Amino acid sequence: MEGQITAMLRERGFKVTPQRLAIYETLRQTKSHPSAEMIFHELQPLYPTMSLATVYKTIEILKEIGLIQVLNAGEDSFRYDADVSNHPHVRCMKCGRVDDIMGIESEDFIDLISQNTSYKLTGQQFYFYGICPKCQITTPH
Repeated sequence: MEGQITAMLRERGFKVTPQRLAIYETLRQTKSHPSAEMIFHELQPLYPTMSLATVYKTIEILKEIGLIQVLNAGEDSFRYDADVSNHPHVRCMKCGRVDDIMGIESEDFIDLISQNTSYKLTGQQFYFYGICPKCQITTPH
């Protein structure tokens, strides 16, 4: 995988740095949909000279070349996902956890929206909100 990322970065004229590869690997290996700040804090011990600006710049590059998607799940900051397939997300309104929702086809809904608006849709993102199972246990009803 690292060779593919290296080739994609070089083809688009971007430098290949250990920090950029580490940021992508962090996103690829997690399902937690971290923010830039979360990525920065996770990698800081390994790359003490890396700045938060480097994380943001790398995220923009990875988004531009189609390796990650940006999630706006209704928080103060964006979250990032290396799974660029079309899939909805659900966010816990108590702890902020964001999870993938897999196995739900949205094509019929997208077709319906397109037909009812006459828009040629170029993309979509679905977000659902609730209380995660862990927070349900700790929250009295």
